[in-house]
Amino acid sequence: MEALISRIKHDGTVLGDDILKVDSFLTHQVDPKLMRQIGQAFAQKFSDSGITKVVTIEASGNVPAAYVAEELNIPMIFAKKAKNVTMNDELLTAEVYSFTKKITSTVQISRKFLSENDKVLIIDDFLANGQAALGLITILKEAGAQIAGVGIVIEKSFQTGRTLVEETGIPVVSLARIAGFEQGQVVFAEADL
Repeated sequence: MEALISRIKHDGTVLGDDILKVDSFLTHQVDPKLMRQIGQAFAQKFSDSGITKVVTIEASGNVPAAYVAEELNIPMIFAKKAKNVTMNDELLTAEVYSFTKKITSTVQISRKFLSENDKVLIIDDFLANGQAALGLITILKEAGAQIAGVGIVIEKSFQTGRTLVEETGIPVVSLARIAGFEQGQVVFAEADL
């Protein structure tokens, strides 16, 4: 997706050997026009898949996932990282390690929002080590839902995430794929869309 790649080149900042900071348009401040294009790209790819729900993990995945759900005209669910007093229904949970925060969280979705009748598309902002996607896959399988695919805005292809997700038999579709970082610059691999 050229608009996304252009934005990464212009506004992304490489930190160390393995971090890409994109807080000016995706992970802190959000560019709604770009998010709408991202939503349209994923919706077009999965339009014939019979998707009934889009699922992500809070917080940076919420915006692209909402735009995908809007384009598909279906609900979006985000797994919460902290239980609050209003979450008194039966919960589906998984442990997820955050690569950038260096912490493990218990993510949860109320069982009332997922069933064996659902066909789900997972959307997330980044794929690095695959732990967020694998956590959501665990939750969705526990609910009995079908998983159509995992849609990723930015994939760090030099890390293990894609391989781990594909080993579950679920396809990964990434809009921007990073082969690595060289001298503070992003080196791109061929994207899926």
